[in-house]
Amino acid sequence: MGKKKAKLPLAYKPLGFALGWGTGWMAGLAFRKTWMALRHEEDAPDALDQDRGWGEILLAAAVQGALFAMARSLADRAGAKAVERSTGVWPSGEKGGRD
Repeated sequence: MGKKKAKLPLAYKPLGFALGWGTGWMAGLAFRKTWMALRHEEDAPDALDQDRGWGEILLAAAVQGALFAMARSLADRAGAKAVERSTGVWPSGEKGGRD
């Protein structure tokens, strides 16, 4: 079982990448919908938008960051739970936070 534990985190990486890509796309969609609901605008401000103020830019960044972090955590946790259910081994070799 020791060898299985050593190789599982490496085997989990492609699954984690696919889940991350998919949830990143979904988080982007959620951000666009959320911004539309908050500000009734299709396009969120960008840091280089000259006509937008600091408040708008920082609000957009905070909302976008929160949604992306939540989506990433959801994907990581769901993927890890699925691997644990199917193999009996948690995919992370060590305890602790994200790199």
